[in-house]
Amino acid sequence: MVGAGQMGAGIAQVAARAGYRVLLNDVKEEFVQKGLGVIRKNLERDVAKGRLTAVEMEGTVARLVPSVSLGDAAGVSLAVEAATENMTVKTAVFRELDRVLPGQAVLASNTSSLPITELAAVTGRPDRVIGMHFMNPVPVMQLVEVIGGLATSQATCDLVVEAAVRMGKTPVVVKDAPGFVANRVLMPMINEAVFAVWEGTATPEAVDAIMKMGANHPMGPLALADLIGLDTCLAIMEVLYRGFGDPKYRPCPLLRQYVAAGWLGRKSGRGFYSYQS
Repeated sequence: MVGAGQMGAGIAQVAARAGYRVLLNDVKEEFVQKGLGVIRKNLERDVAKGRLTAVEMEGTVARLVPSVSLGDAAGVSLAVEAATENMTVKTAVFRELDRVLPGQAVLASNTSSLPITELAAVTGRPDRVIGMHFMNPVPVMQLVEVIGGLATSQATCDLVVEAAVRMGKTPVVVKDAPGFVANRVLMPMINEAVFAVWEGTATPEAVDAIMKMGANHPMGPLALADLIGLDTCLAIMEVLYRGFGDPKYRPCPLLRQYVAAGWLGRKSGRGFYSYQS
């Protein structure tokens, strides 16, 4: 598991819970330890609520192996990357993983919008590169989008579908296209909600209340954007805008402004709402 942040730690948790031995990798030891701390806290909560025994929790934790070197992945059969949603960063990771992984190992990306075919092209194994897009929060959400690139083999797809099922998830196979399906539908809705605020049509609270009560959404689009991270929302809108060349995907200027100000949502303490303690 490359990346010990919110998504990476969540994927590592469900994989270890499913019985996989998981190498949890990040660029700094402090990032890895923070991810491991989040996982233990989540598991302790499950024990307290009776969803997990203390023995099962310790078994899960024991299957998590910290790492700060991609070279440690020399023996893995499936690598899942959850690095920053940036093509330059991801391609650098994929080149290195392609160099150190065994020849038959599969490379999967948790990217929420970037093209799998382009990621695969920087490797010598494009038939064994695939998208494995988990939803946030990973331990709770059921869906995994499985995205095959132009060269992805059926065997690779079958392996990843089987892994997702073993992790207790429901895999749904889609084709490689900007934003795939989940974010191609979700992000324009969030972006339109931001436009409603920017244009003065309604406050963030009003927009979210209307969508929760009027569309039966469990969370309003702007609260959800804060949870996802406004920088991630902007990055996905940029991918959609570039990929389709359609002005309907133009990111709202207010979204750009918030990201430029460092107002990224929950992780920064401020987005459309304040999260200062």
